[in-house]
Amino acid sequence: MRYFIYISYLGTNYHGWQVQENALSIQQILNNSLSKILKEDIKTVGAGRTDTGVHALNQVAHFDFNQVLDNNDFLYKINSILPNDISVNKIIKVQDDFHARFDAVERRYIYKINLKKSPFLYGLTYHYKNKINLSVLNKASKIIVSNDNFKSFCKSKSDVKNYICNLTFAKWKKSDDDTVVFEISADRFLRGMVRAIVGTMLILNEGKINLSDFKKIIFKNDRRNAGFSVFPGGLYLKEVLYSNKL
Repeated sequence: MRYFIYISYLGTNYHGWQVQENALSIQQILNNSLSKILKEDIKTVGAGRTDTGVHALNQVAHFDFNQVLDNNDFLYKINSILPNDISVNKIIKVQDDFHARFDAVERRYIYKINLKKSPFLYGLTYHYKNKINLSVLNKASKIIVSNDNFKSFCKSKSDVKNYICNLTFAKWKKSDDDTVVFEISADRFLRGMVRAIVGTMLILNEGKINLSDFKKIIFKNDRRNAGFSVFPGGLYLKEVLYSNKL
């Protein structure tokens, strides 16, 4: 039987989602905790990777286990042994061939920027000291949605051969007087892509490049032409969407 679990985590203390040989990851902690409560070796498959320091509001993973699980009992046990910065919020039984990664049709990220220094948001947002021009940033958002090749925003030396991503949404908005949020949705994302897009847009916001320059950066397909990668702690995997098979 196959189960989907929905997970939230603060990525600050971890080297990303995926299991690594010499570094602590969220997936490793989750696999170990599931194996402990279910008393057999459990390997999860995530809907996607988040990089070092990146958070998730709703990551999704699947695992196989040939017993019926009581949802409330399972959630109580797993959350009792997980560290405070990781939680499993929901579990559902799915079809045996349903895949957390390959059946996902859309992934949504948000990037949080704090315009006023706050010790309570340290590590959870990017403190940005300049004024935000939402009009210019949202013009740039329309430009990236109209394109599909994002090689210019892919982390250098990544083992990637396909740079095509189908963006469905990108928009900046103020969530309150001191916080600005960038939300972006696509069928897939390249490594470091969202952080590089945000960094390049902030250079645009500061007037160091214009919208014409921004377009040229995209078409050059070279990471060296794009802007800096913003602080990972401001980035959150918001949700993963699936077809009506669920």
